[in-house]
Amino acid sequence: MIDSHQRFWQQAQPLERKPIRRRFLPEDIEPLLEQVSVDQTVFVQQEHSADANRWAFELAEKHAFIGGIVAWADLGASDFRQQFDELHEHPKFVGVTHRVDEEADDDFVVRDDVLTNLKVLEKHRVPFDLLFQPHHLKHAATLGRELPELPMVIDHLARPPVKSGKLDGWAEDIKAAAACDQMYCKLSGLITQADSKNWTVGDLRPYVHTALEAFGPERCMFGSDWPICELAATYQQTYQGIVNTLTELSHDERMQILGKTAARFYNLKTA
Repeated sequence: MIDSHQRFWQQAQPLERKPIRRRFLPEDIEPLLEQVSVDQTVFVQQEHSADANRWAFELAEKHAFIGGIVAWADLGASDFRQQFDELHEHPKFVGVTHRVDEEADDDFVVRDDVLTNLKVLEKHRVPFDLLFQPHHLKHAATLGRELPELPMVIDHLARPPVKSGKLDGWAEDIKAAAACDQMYCKLSGLITQADSKNWTVGDLRPYVHTALEAFGPERCMFGSDWPICELAATYQQTYQGIVNTLTELSHDERMQILGKTAARFYNLKTA
């Protein structure tokens, strides 16, 4: 099985709720993966930094269980093509991301210059991870129409309001995105959007089931959002929480979500 969303933190980060202010490295996650029989993980870069990319690739070279790196590239930069060419040289480069949710312009991802740069990814069929908040989600369907050959995945289901239990607006945008065949989604990051001290599987289920109904198991993939998940749950609890929302699916459908979808989407080398 494959965890399609990991991120290792090299330095302490200021976080609320349960404190996790320390370094998180591959040595910390490897035994946790073994506990739930996850044999590969994909590192999704969170820092807007070429140095952070280089650090991630160095980690991937040392640890075989890191199956791929989704690297950062500046989608608004005039030298995006040069950045892409440099990333493309690394054997474990499997995709590009950009913290759209940190841009001051809520419409950043559909700007003309950004769409032009995304067409570079489309030409090479290199996946793009969408780091969205709910108010960005309306842009997913636009990207799907503008870039019909670009594989894209909505990380964390765009962080829906799990704590409130509201589906209106978010559900409609998810369904519009799913109408684009090249759009996928990650069942990740939901626990930290719930009540971190009192969440239940029942809190997660409406959001997971909405995604499953829209995308189908063949376009949904599990992600842990580790170590951020530690704010609300251990890795094992996070994994089991998602698994427990999938009880109505067949074994093959669960295996799609727990590994096969991510392996196909990121073109990972599997044993």
